[in-house]
Order: sequence, then structure tokens, then C-alpha cells
Amino acid sequence: MKKASPLAGGLSVGIVVGLTVFFATLASAISGGGYAAAFLALIGSIYPWYSVSIAGSIIGLIFGVIDGFILGFLVVWFYNRFNK
Repeated sequence: MKKASPLAGGLSVGIVVGLTVFFATLASAISGGGYAAAFLALIGSIYPWYSVSIAGSIIGLIFGVIDGFILGFLVVWFYNRFNK
């Protein structure tokens, strides 16, 4: 059986998580702070230097890609180890 690629899994999840944080932050910043407030408050408690702003959306994108990459990489890595 062919193994899944941890790199591809990490990049896929990283891009999705990063873009989710980016667009949710951007939508909230543009609308005045009401959109996805609970989710963004959680993100703000995890990511340093993050805020609901245009600059914060870029910071959230970067941290989201990093966190998502690590998560996706580990999930696929564990999957390959357990699927022997």
C-alpha cells in the first residue's frame, strides 16, 4: 500500500487553516469586529502579536499556516505509522 505524503498533508492543512484565519479576521476587521468574535478571541489568546485588524489577518495567516502544517504533517505521519 502506498504511503501518504506528510509534506503534502501538512501543506494542505496549513493552507486551509491559514486562509480560514486570514479571511475570518479580514471580514471581522472590515465589519467592525462582530464577525466570528468567539473564534477570533480564541485565536488571539493563542497567537502572539495577533489582533483583529488588517495587519492581524496577515499575522494570523502566517501562524495558521505554521500550525496547520504541523498538524497535517503529524496526522499523516501517524497515519503512515499505524497503517502498517
